[in-house]
Amino acid sequence: MTSYQLHTADTADETAKEPLRVLEGAFGFVPAAAGLMAHSPALINTFFAAFGHFRGGGTFGPDERQVLLLSNAVANRSAWAVAFHTLESLQDGVEPAVVEAIRQGERPADERMAALSEFTRSLIERKGHVEDAEVVAFKAAGFTEEQVFEVITGVAISAMTNYTANLAGPPLEDAVVPHAWKTGYSTGA
Repeated sequence: MTSYQLHTADTADETAKEPLRVLEGAFGFVPAAAGLMAHSPALINTFFAAFGHFRGGGTFGPDERQVLLLSNAVANRSAWAVAFHTLESLQDGVEPAVVEAIRQGERPADERMAALSEFTRSLIERKGHVEDAEVVAFKAAGFTEEQVFEVITGVAISAMTNYTANLAGPPLEDAVVPHAWKTGYSTGA
């Protein structure tokens, strides 16, 4: 695997510094995927803008966002992202049993979170070609038409971080080491 520098706000190109500063302020560290994405100012700035809209202008609650992002990480078999979003999920109030079910590629017992996780994974696995029945089931769990499309935003954001982490294989940050994940877990497929 090729080795890439994990950029910080001090080492990144001038046009990539601001997102790294903000992320460091939010987490207390620059997440490894962001430090890697800073190799391309276009990538880090696109991610940063999209995530800002997803988090600030989206309709999902913090726990729902994390279920969506964790489901993406598992579907994309991104060990770094699974560990990171496990930490974030638990901090944002996702029930530990829901987190573990998603990490194992299983259906969470919580019906609403299960519907969100399943719809998210189906969008990835089917490359957007989901069945009408899947959309109906997602909406029957209490999600809206807007949220059908908002899931696509989460999938796109996750593609940026998950693929970056999969390409470069960054080390886990100290805060996420307890949540390490191996790609040998089932992805439910």
